[in-house]
Amino acid sequence: MHEREQILAGGNMTAVVRVGDTVRRTAGPWTATVHAFLRHLRAAGFDLVPEPLGLDEQGREVLTLLPGAAATYPLPAFAWTDATLAAAASTLRAFHDAGAGFLGTEGAVWRWPPAEPPEVVCHNDFAPYNLLFADGRLTGVIDLDLVAPGPRIRDVAYAAYRFVPLTDPANPDAPFPGTAEQARRLAAFCDAYGDPRIRPAAVVRAAAGRLRELVAFVEGGAAVGDPAQLAMRERGDVAIYQRDVAYLDRYARDAGSLR
Repeated sequence: MHEREQILAGGNMTAVVRVGDTVRRTAGPWTATVHAFLRHLRAAGFDLVPEPLGLDEQGREVLTLLPGAAATYPLPAFAWTDATLAAAASTLRAFHDAGAGFLGTEGAVWRWPPAEPPEVVCHNDFAPYNLLFADGRLTGVIDLDLVAPGPRIRDVAYAAYRFVPLTDPANPDAPFPGTAEQARRLAAFCDAYGDPRIRPAAVVRAAAGRLRELVAFVEGGAAVGDPAQLAMRERGDVAIYQRDVAYLDRYARDAGSLR
């Protein structure tokens, strides 16, 4: 007797369902590499990612179910607290450190193109909707399909974009805290990540570059009929990202207090 499938929130890239105490999602050429990386992370003591259990009879990847639920937009109040900001940054640092040494895996297949310099394996979508929370506490990191080697600041910048948030005042998904509060929260995020080489001014510039890449990814996928990217473009995500890029460019130029 087959267990009932329950569609889970998120899954912007692929459909995600729960079956019993497991999660199933569409596999791809990159799945074996992602599963090897998950095993590497867990062996290094980073247990906030699911354990890979192979493929099911439909060829979908099978992962253990972690506690908590993803934070989806509009984000709950706890997602904007200083405690969550610090937890996201420190968890990202632990994720990067635990993944050290995986870069040299032979035959690795990456869904997202690797970036230079290949300091760590980046999550490439470290955001509230790919983190699990229970009672406001961060309990898991999910959706690793886009992992690929790259510089630490790549992940820091996108996570800061989401959690600070480093957004234009007109962004419909995030409350605009004002430039002074953005600067304070960005500095706090960098401090919680804890790498003295990664400072706020560089993060703002990297966030703008990361969003430009994301726009190109969505537009490229939509051009070839990718349903997920067509849906993102239809929702107006590209226009939002482009407006945020323009804001970040101005912010990087005008915010002389950033270092």
